[in-house]
Amino acid sequence: MNTFLKTTFALMASATATLAQPAGVKDLSIAAPHHDANITGALYYPSAEGGVAQTYAENPVFIGVPVLKDAEIADGRYPLVMLSHGMGGHIRSLGWLSTALAERGAIVVAVNHPNSTWGDFDLAEGLKHWTRAQDMSRVLDTLLADPKVAPHLDTQQIMAAGFSYGGWTALSLAGMRGNHAGYVAHCAEYGMASSHCADLMRGNAGLQDVNAAQWNDSYADVRINSGFAIDPGLAWGIHAQEVAGISADITLLSLGQGEDRLLATDFDLGGLPATLPQAAVINLSPAAHFSMLPVCKPMGAAILADEGDDPVCTDPVGADRAQLHAQVIDAIAAQLGL
Repeated sequence: MNTFLKTTFALMASATATLAQPAGVKDLSIAAPHHDANITGALYYPSAEGGVAQTYAENPVFIGVPVLKDAEIADGRYPLVMLSHGMGGHIRSLGWLSTALAERGAIVVAVNHPNSTWGDFDLAEGLKHWTRAQDMSRVLDTLLADPKVAPHLDTQQIMAAGFSYGGWTALSLAGMRGNHAGYVAHCAEYGMASSHCADLMRGNAGLQDVNAAQWNDSYADVRINSGFAIDPGLAWGIHAQEVAGISADITLLSLGQGEDRLLATDFDLGGLPATLPQAAVINLSPAAHFSMLPVCKPMGAAILADEGDDPVCTDPVGADRAQLHAQVIDAIAAQLGL
């Protein structure tokens, strides 16, 4: 499978086949002792009877997706995908992916990571990347102990997946360790040219204030046997010792080429594929980092411009965001055997 995936999906035509009805969605609130608080999230799953038809993750900028809120879980056992959003993102940001994978025959769980979520954001605290992996391991504990969910989980197929900062969370759960000195060196070399380093400089959030031992420690969850990282952040300064603990099947997916590639997540420039040669490597182009956000409404870009917000609706010339999404869905489904 990895040999097949080591390619560029630039012109891949989607053959996404969904189930007969929309995904079910249930809200979650889970105790997280490492935050001394509850974390919120959602479970997405193949739906059976019941539920209320809703449009999920709809707002004036982004197009939502149909779901069945609080429907029953369809009979069967399904792979589990633990999905992590990016820095300043939200579970709704990847709602297109969560629901599509559920329609394909997976159960997906996502949480809003404290300190690095839209509406709950602290740049300095959000640098403690290990708390995100701890969030997901805590969620997995909870699902495996839930008598209504656990019988539907195929515990031999548990994938950690994520986008941007969440891509790092997925790799961390799969066994990759951070390299604090390597990331400090990345920011020293590239400065404002690397968007995450630039954010840290503007926000006066210093990497030197982070506990290097905690940054570099392992947060692997041995129950996870598959990882899918979309344009992962923090993946600079990674060497053989940082990947020695990985035994999971890993896919690295990048977005865009040349000027369209986001430096902060350019794992090719950072040398990660050479360090982790067993990983499948996919590039989608034309594309940009924010092509993984939901499909925008016709007036979405204008609304963002009026508000002085980031131009996250603007894709490179020739990019088709809906098709890019379909390609990601297909790639994850293929890795899960769906």
